[in-house]
Amino acid sequence: MKTFFLLLLLTVEITSQIEPGFQIARVKYDGGGDWYNDPSAEVNLLNFINDKTNIKVKPEYTFVELDDPQIFNYPVLFLTGHGNISFSDSEISSLREYILSGGFLYVDDDYGIDSPFRREIKKIFPEKDLVEIPYSHGIFNVVFDFPNGTPKTHEHDNKSPQTFGIFIGERLSVLYTFESNPSDGWADKEIHNNSDNIREEALKFGTNIIVWALTN
Repeated sequence: MKTFFLLLLLTVEITSQIEPGFQIARVKYDGGGDWYNDPSAEVNLLNFINDKTNIKVKPEYTFVELDDPQIFNYPVLFLTGHGNISFSDSEISSLREYILSGGFLYVDDDYGIDSPFRREIKKIFPEKDLVEIPYSHGIFNVVFDFPNGTPKTHEHDNKSPQTFGIFIGERLSVLYTFESNPSDGWADKEIHNNSDNIREEALKFGTNIIVWALTN
């Protein structure tokens, strides 16, 4: 693991944002998709982050609706699931304000949300496109090295993983992983029966996401 010294230098900055402990808020959405699946995922990732970095965490599962002002208490929102997604006008307005204000949204296709997510994110940022993130981007090496991009956790359609983003200025503000599904590797082992190696790679990549979001 590299950049531990960098994380040490950033301790005061990060802690000032996340007292009494950093949490990832799961996005609850309408439309029929199972936004709530694998609730152990965030807890396990937070525990891994606690072990591997000096970021203070609160390893509990929590969720928010996008038109709830509580979203502004969470530096990182996480959205996943299978099937349809539908945002109301108030949720669209709130999420846009959250992201423009410095919030970070991570979306992981757990299989089946690609089309609805692309449709809904276009309502939030009609002036922007999801762009593929090059392997040289810092999110792939901020703590752990991923020279070939997002690791493949779940096969889905046997296609190569792709990683997309929306940038506000130079800041990566929305991250979308497709055909990779790292959050499956965060869940309790017995849920998906992934190997220890695959789970560790997924947790390392999740750590990169969180560190990048909090320090950029």
